[in-house]
Amino acid sequence: MSDHSPALRETVRQRYAAAAVQVTEGGTACCGPKAIEIDDNFGSTLYAADEREVLPAEAVAASLGCGNPTAVADLHEGERVLDLGSGGGIDVLLSARRVGATGRAYGLDMTEEMLALALENRTKAGATNVEFLKGTIEAIPLPANTIDVVISNCVINLSTDKPSVFAEMFRVLAPGGRIGISDVVADDALSPAQRAERGDYVGCIAGALSFAEYREGLASAGFTDIELTPTHAVADGMHSAIVRAVKDRVMDPTGVVKPAPEDAHCGCQA
Repeated sequence: MSDHSPALRETVRQRYAAAAVQVTEGGTACCGPKAIEIDDNFGSTLYAADEREVLPAEAVAASLGCGNPTAVADLHEGERVLDLGSGGGIDVLLSARRVGATGRAYGLDMTEEMLALALENRTKAGATNVEFLKGTIEAIPLPANTIDVVISNCVINLSTDKPSVFAEMFRVLAPGGRIGISDVVADDALSPAQRAERGDYVGCIAGALSFAEYREGLASAGFTDIELTPTHAVADGMHSAIVRAVKDRVMDPTGVVKPAPEDAHCGCQA
């Protein structure tokens, strides 16, 4: 279900570092940054025009996802949101607008170049309720039970240790918390070898789980109310999909819902 290859992770990091540099260098040109072109199944075109217009051009240009998780996460005022693999910050900045001044939006990325770009975009957007963290999605640098919603946009398929990602999402979510993720998912009939034939790992194809594997991974981590809904095809037998699941509230023997542990700030500095 996973490949723990450090070399593969480094390949992914280099690809996204190069993408960040491309956007940053493009932003110094006369005509501004140009979107990183993959194909119509990935990127900023999956966001509504009114969403793109309120963000820095560099945040929009750096979008490499397969969907729009902020459109399916049902964010509310005052919630704490964590974006796994936040890149140039497009989903973090959109989330920050939705949760408002009483909420908080965190972005987590392992790539220095993307984090630098995201911090610039935060400043340009004037977002005061945003924090970007350096780290991997397999070891999230936040305390347990401190996040209300985890989002991610076509990043979990890139992980070389997906069970750890699912376990970490469950750990950081407060009781009653939820995930709203866009990811590439394969038909159950496709073997790992067949998925690799349809695209490479850094292209978000070869590392994708099947629908059954995704459900099993989330359930094994403790999630309930798991839903996977395909939205559009990205290759033969491969789909961009919306993934939803819930961390149940803790119940005591009397059936009373226990409150979540007192919130603790991560202490991380952007």
